[in-house]
Amino acid sequence: MATFEDILEEAGKFGRCQMRIVSIFCLVSIPFSFVYVGIVFQGFTPKHWCRDPGVSEIRERCGWSLQDVRRATVPLMNSSTGVTYSQCQKLDVDWNATGLTCDNPESELTQAQLSTLPMMGCKDGWEYDYEGRQSFVTEFDLVCADAWYVDMFQATLSVGFLVGSIAIGYLADKYGRMKSFLMTNFVIGVTGILVATSPNYIALMVFRVLFGFGVKGGWMVGYVLVTELVGVEYRRMVGVAYQMFFSLGILILPLLAYFIPNWRWLQVVFTIPYICFLTYYWFIPESPRWLLSQNKRKEALEITKAMAKENKKTLSKIIETVTDENTDSISTASFMDLFKTSKLRKFTFILSFNWFTSAVVYQGLIMRLGILGGNVYVDFLISGIVELPAAFLILLTIERIGRRLPFATANIVAGAACLITAFIPDNFFWLKSAVACVGRLGITMAFEMVVFVNTELYPTVIRNLGVSVCSTLCDIGGIVAPFLLYRLAVIWLELPLIIFGALAFVAGGLVLLLPETKGVPLPETIDDIECPNRCRNKENQLKSQQLENLLPSDVTSNKEVTAV
Repeated sequence: MATFEDILEEAGKFGRCQMRIVSIFCLVSIPFSFVYVGIVFQGFTPKHWCRDPGVSEIRERCGWSLQDVRRATVPLMNSSTGVTYSQCQKLDVDWNATGLTCDNPESELTQAQLSTLPMMGCKDGWEYDYEGRQSFVTEFDLVCADAWYVDMFQATLSVGFLVGSIAIGYLADKYGRMKSFLMTNFVIGVTGILVATSPNYIALMVFRVLFGFGVKGGWMVGYVLVTELVGVEYRRMVGVAYQMFFSLGILILPLLAYFIPNWRWLQVVFTIPYICFLTYYWFIPESPRWLLSQNKRKEALEITKAMAKENKKTLSKIIETVTDENTDSISTASFMDLFKTSKLRKFTFILSFNWFTSAVVYQGLIMRLGILGGNVYVDFLISGIVELPAAFLILLTIERIGRRLPFATANIVAGAACLITAFIPDNFFWLKSAVACVGRLGITMAFEMVVFVNTELYPTVIRNLGVSVCSTLCDIGGIVAPFLLYRLAVIWLELPLIIFGALAFVAGGLVLLLPETKGVPLPETIDDIECPNRCRNKENQLKSQQLENLLPSDVTSNKEVTAV
């Protein structure tokens, strides 16, 4: 009985058909990056101070700029970033009685005098130094006591990611890859527009969860489908390319945000690609592997023949005997199997911690760009360019050096860069930026590597379960990251970097406790984890058997006579 891998040998493991499908599906990663870190622009918090009706009246009459108003009427205060203009309190004075005139915007009051006047809260709202642009922060006044609502915007997205990746993964296994992919894109299209038209912040949060539910699940279904359509030796390359387009999206995002100043229209632009992905119904076939697993042999053969035709290959009669290699195996995997032995417990803990760390540090470093006070568009673009070499470095090192050392090094370099950046003085701007970019490169490599290292360490019987459980820590990290960054930055702007550095250092050290998987056959059972030599022996026996089956019958007979 032939397996689908045998059929791919004839139909083409990575022919024109697979190249077309992989190229089209890689586009899914681009808008995913927009959604994943779009908060930097959609939730940007500009410089702000309390609105005062009396001052606004004088400003309108005199034609002052916002900067003139701030200099004349807003007192200076100490903060985590140094001495800045007060953002959450205003002076409780009657400005008409202070001598403030159009010809004298500085009035008779110095900053020393302003600091001695009584203060009060911002009961009339805020002024934002963000003319011509609007984020949901400026629209809903999510500053000062309500600043933590910005954290919730990103956290609710990660909640949607967490639930969606599990639920849609189940639907993809039960009803098919393409049906699930198309369904999620329909959901994304509807909820994305609802996010853009949300009348208030509560509605925004509800629709944001539903939006995240579809985005992450659809991206994962696409990843599974493209890897199922190619030969085993091409899966890692395809997987890295799929993630590399995420980095390409990171480069496009600041350009979109620069030319689209309103967060609602930016959300519409994020959503439009997913509506376009519904056209994949006419271009992309269902996964033949999934069809075989569901005993839909006729449909699987029709798709495989079409793939062979597009690849200009000819199929032999072996296709008539194709069967699913997993139909005879009964899966009894359970959550507790991930902790069944000491090695599995170690793998589960280390991989889960690395998923969590990668999400926290990666998201944290990106979101930090929005609170540094520089040109967020230029800073974001430069840091995005740094991500591109990550995929090439991975492909360059994993087959030459192995998995463990580059994986650990990437984490440790990221951790060291975060710690060093935290203590570089602000007047060494370019040095600080360069070291931070090195950290971004390191954590990007670590994030991309944890995906396939996770799949190589677990045995076949619990591989999907192991990846699903460990990767849930990624979404939990996404929930934690905004609170960790924004709340700690209020205490000290560089404090989050200290936390990120410590997490990455620990993650890198733990990776060194994992076994090397370069050149090691994938384990099939839990016993293969505990006794890896047995797995290698089985691989050697299999190769010997295959070689013997390829030898002519007379040679085999001579070997038997010689043995006698």
